[in-house]
Order: sequence, then structure tokens, then C-alpha cells
Amino acid sequence: MRSLSFGAFFAVFLSAAANAGTYNLSVDKITIDTGDFQKQGIGYNGASPGPVLRFDEGEDVTINVTNNLDVMTSVHWHGLILPYQQDGVPTISYDGIKPGETFTYQFPIKQSGTYWFHSHSGFQEPDGAYGAIVIKPKKREPFRYDREYVVQLTDSHPHSGARIMRNLKTMPDYYNRRQQTVTDFLDDIAKTGFKATVADRLAWGGMRMMAADIEDLQGFTPLINGKGPDQNWTGLFKPGERIRLRFINSSAMTYFDIRIPGLKMLVVNADGNNVQPVKVDEFRIAVAETYDVIVRPREDRAFTIFAASMGRTAFGRGTLAPRAEMAAQTPPLDGRPLLTMADMGMAHEGMAGMDHGAMKGMDHSKMGQGKAKKMDHSKMSGMKMDHSGMKGMDHSKKPGMKGMDHSKMPGMKMAKSDPFYAPGSGLTPTAAGGGKFLSYKDLKAQRPLYEYRKATREIELRLTGNMERYIWSINGKKYQDDEEIRLKYGERVRFKFVNETMMSHPMHLHGMWTILDNGSGKYNPVKHTVSIAPGTTVYTETEVDAPGQWAFHCHLSYHARAGMFRRVVVEGGPKTAATTTSQTSTQ
Repeated sequence: MRSLSFGAFFAVFLSAAANAGTYNLSVDKITIDTGDFQKQGIGYNGASPGPVLRFDEGEDVTINVTNNLDVMTSVHWHGLILPYQQDGVPTISYDGIKPGETFTYQFPIKQSGTYWFHSHSGFQEPDGAYGAIVIKPKKREPFRYDREYVVQLTDSHPHSGARIMRNLKTMPDYYNRRQQTVTDFLDDIAKTGFKATVADRLAWGGMRMMAADIEDLQGFTPLINGKGPDQNWTGLFKPGERIRLRFINSSAMTYFDIRIPGLKMLVVNADGNNVQPVKVDEFRIAVAETYDVIVRPREDRAFTIFAASMGRTAFGRGTLAPRAEMAAQTPPLDGRPLLTMADMGMAHEGMAGMDHGAMKGMDHSKMGQGKAKKMDHSKMSGMKMDHSGMKGMDHSKKPGMKGMDHSKMPGMKMAKSDPFYAPGSGLTPTAAGGGKFLSYKDLKAQRPLYEYRKATREIELRLTGNMERYIWSINGKKYQDDEEIRLKYGERVRFKFVNETMMSHPMHLHGMWTILDNGSGKYNPVKHTVSIAPGTTVYTETEVDAPGQWAFHCHLSYHARAGMFRRVVVEGGPKTAATTTSQTSTQ
């Protein structure tokens, strides 16, 4: 064997050192100042959001996380492909990090793009424990840009996460500050008539829901990179530069609609994976999703980054400007959207004349209304209904409603719309001024990540819930009451998501990629989080290539805690190294 000269040895040493990085994070109690209020929260390295962790594709990273709290903590590396013991989910990946201890994560960086990290313990993430990850690719990007900024969004609330959960369990509409009033009722009568208005209210009452149930949580202040609207986070540019904006939605519960008035946005990356560029005026970012866009401001003036919550109860605001202290006009919030029956997958056509008794599998006589079978709601004017028999009704457990396909109900028509957004007028996104709004249908992979092949089997996951009791579930069962999902290493599984609730759910599978079937075949986009709108059915596929056990859940924090969560166990495959974690005491 030929020995290496000192110079050659030193070069190899430097190469290895350059390919391995060590990073240090502390988990700390901090004060969060939104400009509207101050609160005690949790951050990393003394701040919320934490530092932007910048890795290189191909790098082996070591991350030392020191817990300075007086309770257990954890760090999950959202969207990263790594050994399951490094995934950072207590009771699934590991036990967590005890107070006063340092846990050392070690894993290879196998990808590039925009991701984020956050606590997976209690409600520490809503309380401020989150940060961004940017991974530089080995190869040159297929698009050009001159500078970049992370734009990390969250919905900071004056109440702690634990207090919010208690209030929601006690009174699910505790934070719903924009419920319909008697004035709204009278206005609707003037627009659609008395019978249609009464029928609509009775239908919502029968489902124990409200048309205003778009956001579980209101009263928050949206933050951009930790700054509230009045604090105005600002990114500088020189006119003519191409700017890459890495949007990350780290909210507990809030979807945002993003636009920059006066600038087109070129979407080039979704959830860390490059997509074929698509130019838009506005896009919706679900909780936990990331989107990279490129903008090119040519004028010597400021531009507002405007992030309106989907329920239009609040907005985040930042600025792109040639010089500090500049600001542009902030657009007004649109009017309050309301859910419609079409948002539930039902086109009631004004409700008038619809025969609910004709719904296949639904017998109203079994809902505490003995004479309600084949009831014609168009004849309900002045009629008193006893909805007490429906109290606490969980649709997932009603006879004939399991796996219900609303499109096949006689007397009901699925509204024709983008299947990846709620089809009714309440949540269907439209860009301001009639511009282009990004759809899941627009996303096509820049380059296929996997060989295109048929799935080996299909698993149906019905997203179910009971708003009145604030229970969220999968296939009618909470996490605590159901068995894990078992997959075989090497198979390709097709998931059928059927959303039977009135809420949108961003579903996140840990450890493996999710291929969204949007009709693009081998160019179907690859994501780590897929939003399922009310009343819609969405298909995804997964190449089962990661042994171990993983979390699979709705990324709305309070929905996951209330039961919309599963453990996924991958059986077979190569043995996962059991020596990839270490823990040392700092006491």
C-alpha cells in the first residue's frame, strides 16, 4: 500500500473536515415581542425563530442540542431524510432530551432545498421553538438568483399552547371571534330568501358546525422572521436583482395566502424539491409547507410581502426595499370568507328543494327525528326541528357514512373546481385583481425522484372529527385508540385521503417522501406535506424506502394532539444502525 505524503494526507483531512459540520443549539426560555403583545416563549440560541441552519448536500452533520428548560424537549428535522432514531419524535424516535442534558444528532444530508426544524414535545413549537434549514445542492440550480432570504411565518398567540388546547377542549369555538350574527341572517334572507337561509342554517346546525369554522384559532399576530406587521421585517435589494424568497409556514394552525403587490412570483421549489417554474400572482401555503419563489423588482421602490390568513382574520407583513426604513402600502384584508355546503363536497344549489332523505346511507329517522325520513327541507319554513339527537354527532360513526363519497349521493352534486382546494366559494382561492393563483395542479417535478411505477396496494385514510367535542381522528379513531400503519420495505403504497371534515388538514409523513398524484404522471411533485381540503379526496404515493418507525399526522398542532396522528412501522429492509444517537449529561 502506498503511503500518503504529509501534503496529500493534509488535503484528504481538509476534504473530510469540509464534508462534516458540527452545530450547536440551545433550547431556552425567551420573551417574544410581536409588537402587539409580549409573552414568555421558547426559542433556540436565545431567539425565536432560531438560527438558520445552513448545510451542504453530502455533508455529515453533528448537531448538539442542549436543553436549558425545566421540562423535556426534542427537535424534529422537518422534511429531512435520515435514520429514524434521528427524527426527533419522543416515544417513536427516541425518549426526548431531559432538562439539563445535551443530545447529539448525527446524520448525513441527502438532499437540498428549504426545510425547517421544530420541537415535537408538548406545545413548544406553537410557543416559539422553530427555525429554518437551507441546504445547498451539490449541482448548480436550474434557475438563477442574485440573493436570497428566508421568509418564515408563524401565528403567535398571547395564550400558551397548553392554555389554547384546554380552551378548545372546553369550548371549541372559544377563539372564533367572527361568528355569524342575526344581522348576517337577515342579510342572507335578503340575498337568497327565507327558506334557503333557514335550510342552510339548519344543515350546519345538524352537522354541529358553523360556516365560520375556517380557523380554529383567532386572535393571533402573524410574524415574519419573528417580527409583527408593525415591526416590518425588511429584505434589501438592488433594482434588477433576482431575489430568491424561501417561504416556510411554521404556524401552529394558520394557512396564509401570499402575494407581493407589483411583483410576479416564479415558483421554483416546493417542500425542498425543484419544480418546473410557474409564474403566479399569489399562492396559498399550508401549515408546514415550504415554497421557494424568485422575484425581480426592477424599480427603485419598496414592495410589501403580504400574508393574509385564510380566514382573513389577520395578516403578516414584510418589505422588500432598496434601502432600510422604506415601506410600501399595505393592502386591506379581504372580507370574511364563509364555508358553504360545496366546501363540504356538496352542491346544495341553494338548499331549496333538496331531499335529504334521498342521501344514500343516511336515514334521518335514526338521528332522533322519527318523522324526518325523506324530509324535504324546502318545506321547512316555520318548522321547528329538534337537533338534540345530533348533539356531539361524529359523522365518521354514522351508518352508511364510512368512506362516504359525496359525489355519489343522489340529490347532491360535486362542485366542479380544483380538487386540491375546497370547491365552494368559501375557501376557493382567487388572486387579488384576478391574477394567477397557484394550484397543486400547477406543480410538476423538475426531475422525477423515483422510477414511475404502479403502487402495490392502497390504504384509505379518512380524515374525521367532531368539532363540538374537539376530537380529530383518522378513520374515526384517535391516535390512542388505533393500531399503527404497517408498511413493507420496498413496496410502493398509494394513500387515499378522504376529508370528511370542514377543515383543511396538512398531512405530514416523516422519513419518506410523499408523491402527490395531481395527474402529471412521472412528473407528479414530491412533497413532505400535502394539504387536504374539506370535502375532497386526494391520492398520494410513497416509495417505502426507510426502515424503522415514523410519525404520520396532521400538522395543525391542536388537531395532532387531539388525535389526528398515527405511527407508521416499516418492516424489513436493511438494518438501521443502532449506534447513531448519543446523549451526555451537562450537569
